[in-house]
Amino acid sequence: MFTDPVKNLKALGLRENMIVADLGAGSGYYSLPLSKIVSMGKVYAIEIQKDYLTTLINKIKEDHIKNIECLLGDVEKIGGTKLKDNIVDAVIASNIFFQIENKDKFINETKRILKPNGKLLLIDWSQSSHIIGSSLNDIISKNKVQEMFEKKGFKKERDIDAGEHHYGIILIKS
Repeated sequence: MFTDPVKNLKALGLRENMIVADLGAGSGYYSLPLSKIVSMGKVYAIEIQKDYLTTLINKIKEDHIKNIECLLGDVEKIGGTKLKDNIVDAVIASNIFFQIENKDKFINETKRILKPNGKLLLIDWSQSSHIIGSSLNDIISKNKVQEMFEKKGFKKERDIDAGEHHYGIILIKS
C-alpha cells in the first residue's frame, strides 16, 4: 500500500458530525473510511468518471452506507462539484492535483465550497515516486502546491507523513 487513507484522515482532526468533500473520489479509497469517521455527518464523493462512480455506488449499497452522496462533477470548473458555497468543513484531494489541467480553477472551486477556516488535505505524488503512465514532469512539489494555494488565500497548517511515495499538506481557507 502506498499511502494509508485512515492515517491521513486522522491527521486532519475530523469530527463525527462534519461535512467533507472527497474531490476525485475514484472508487472510494478515501470516501469509504471517511463515512465511518464522520458517521453523523456527510461525505460528498465527487468524481468525473462514471465508471468509478458506479463502482463506489455499488460499494455503498453493498455496505449499507447512508452518509455518502455520490456526484458526477468536474473539480476543474467553478460550480463543477455541484455543491453550494461554504458548505463543507473539509476537502480531501488525493492523487489528483498532478493531473489537473486547470489548477487555478480547482483551487478556486475548493475555496468556494469550503467554510471559512475549513481545511484541505492534499495528498499527492512525491518526486521519489514513479507514476504509471505519467512522467516526473507531471509531479508538482509540495512547496509549489503550497505557494499556489497561498496565492489564493489559503494558509498552511502543517505537513503530514503520507508515505514513502507521497507528500501530504493541510491547508486552511483563511
